[in-house]
Amino acid sequence: MPLGWLQLRHKPLRLLVALSGISFAVLLIMMQLGFRSALFESAVRFHERFDYDIALFSPDSVFIVRPQPFSIRRLYQTLGFDAVEDVTPVYIFPSVWKNPWNNKRRSINTIGFHPDDSLLAIEGFNESRELLRQQDVVLFDAGSRPEFGPVAEKIQSGELLVTEINDREIEVVGLFEMGTSFGIDGTVITSDDNFMRLFPDRQRSDIQLGLIRLHEGRDADRVRDALAEYLPDDVLVLTKQQFVQREKDYWNAATPIGYIFAFGAIMGFVVGAIIVYQILFADVSEHLNEYATLRAIGYKNRFVSGIVLQQAVILAVLGYLPGVVVVYWLYGKAAAATNLPLYITQERAITVFLMTLAMCAISAMMAVRKVRRLDPAEVF
Repeated sequence: MPLGWLQLRHKPLRLLVALSGISFAVLLIMMQLGFRSALFESAVRFHERFDYDIALFSPDSVFIVRPQPFSIRRLYQTLGFDAVEDVTPVYIFPSVWKNPWNNKRRSINTIGFHPDDSLLAIEGFNESRELLRQQDVVLFDAGSRPEFGPVAEKIQSGELLVTEINDREIEVVGLFEMGTSFGIDGTVITSDDNFMRLFPDRQRSDIQLGLIRLHEGRDADRVRDALAEYLPDDVLVLTKQQFVQREKDYWNAATPIGYIFAFGAIMGFVVGAIIVYQILFADVSEHLNEYATLRAIGYKNRFVSGIVLQQAVILAVLGYLPGVVVVYWLYGKAAAATNLPLYITQERAITVFLMTLAMCAISAMMAVRKVRRLDPAEVF
């Protein structure tokens, strides 16, 4: 049986405190990394599920929740390129949703497009978009926050649901699945004609997003470069990867949210390291005589230090496991409450485990300095 484990087991209460501290650090690190990942993953849900190869976006737009308009002519100009198969003009703007159960009003993301065009590359959407040819109808995101009311449940049960958007009577005729983000609590999709009825002061010639689909086999990067050179500077020409990355960069750099979550993970690492250091330092201090004896009978510093490092590894493994179990439970609760994509990935689990090992190893190396400087003659 490892000597490090025997020493840890000799003080059960101290061992329990150490494991609790490490588990808390694991929980804090993984929760912060989970929220940070959910921030980026949820922010680009539409970017990834729109059906396109190249996007046109206004350079004045900072992110997709409140995009700035640009002329629809820019989108139609791209049809002059042989590589372009078809295009979809998209209208995006927040509207005011009236909860039909309690009459409370809440901002909801509203997207308009022509039902003949392809908008979302998700299962079942092409069938649902045919319903949008009617007047004053919308599709509702089943992954929206519950504050909008039990809309999905009513539609799935076959009930008629009529409410108001921007003080205009609207019927919800179908559902699609997208989900929330840190900037979007819910979404409705409707036809371009219905969008103009909801926003009568907006111009049909001004769109917020242009989706371009290329013929199969065409290189999106080359076509993007050609379009960027051809079109004026009043639009951005972005491949799908660039469009996704632009949104992530905004949330990571232009807002404090990404920094806060990263800082929280670092603080969890520091807190865990301090707790482990205090536990190991106290253990080393209590066993100075034993370590001095080992040194006196000929054992090298490497062996004595190895005992402390062995304790650190054991603490890391035993503290990591309960921490992950608690995080799994908390992820489920948080995901159910917020509809954010919170789950443990293999990459994150491995990363946090390696961070836990590093945290404990650093603490052990700091605590073992007292052993390395130990002179058996002074102890005895």
